[in-house]
Amino acid sequence: MSDDPNTLGEYLRARRELVTPESAGLPQFGVRRTPGLRREEVAMLAGISADYYLRLEQGRDRNPSVQVLESLARVLQLDETGTSYLLSLGREKPRRARRRPRKETVPPGVLKLLATINLPAFVEGRYFDVLAANPLATAISPRLVAGRNRLRDVFLDPAEQALYPDWDRATAYVVAGFRKSVGTDIDDPRSIELVGELSLASDRFRALWARHDVGLYRGAGVTLDHPQVGPLDLNREKLAINGTDGQVLAIYHPDAGSDGAEKLALLASYAAGAGASDTSHADVSAKGTAFPG
Repeated sequence: MSDDPNTLGEYLRARRELVTPESAGLPQFGVRRTPGLRREEVAMLAGISADYYLRLEQGRDRNPSVQVLESLARVLQLDETGTSYLLSLGREKPRRARRRPRKETVPPGVLKLLATINLPAFVEGRYFDVLAANPLATAISPRLVAGRNRLRDVFLDPAEQALYPDWDRATAYVVAGFRKSVGTDIDDPRSIELVGELSLASDRFRALWARHDVGLYRGAGVTLDHPQVGPLDLNREKLAINGTDGQVLAIYHPDAGSDGAEKLALLASYAAGAGASDTSHADVSAKGTAFPG
């Protein structure tokens, strides 16, 4: 057996335990000691032998065919994103020397956009570090400044947690997005550092990480409980930045004429009155602040 992490087996086992027999069309007899489906049930439904499936979960076979993986994805009820992730785990990966941490630098054009866009916006790196933010983003949350990490703040900072009325949903979203962002490269030193730290410090993170959920960046509605203006309903977009290693531009925007638009304008006036526009966090990043990636 390889000494490498058994990511494929861990993913199969985690997703198997989330599928109920009823949803898979299996009758129930007696008390089940195993959460979700049994290994032999997954194998039967996927049309493979129980012994072969056991080898996959145990990491004794790490390169099943695409057909086998697609059958397993169907049984495990994976969506398109989860299926793509499963297929990526089954691809044979060449051995490579451990790479040195790279620095994440925001493209100059994106920094200019942050300084001129009249909406809360920030740049998030591959490991969910805040690489740059404009004053309106900081008005949404004081933690949205260059140098902070979104994972740490959402799980470990009480003030950030208080922003989210539905904190359970927000944390599930951010962990699924982080797993998608780092992909199969979870033996990367930065991933190991963050996952280890948060697994020790947060029961919620540890439980979510064990689920192996994978989520795409996509637009979503967000409700924040802002300490100055109260409930704040906004839309959030996360846009991939071309030419970077996983950086995204996150933008909050309200519906036209909405209560959220009025409250966002009020926050903008607060930010201007406090002198938040004197030195933008985008300028700080432009002067060379960088983060290991």
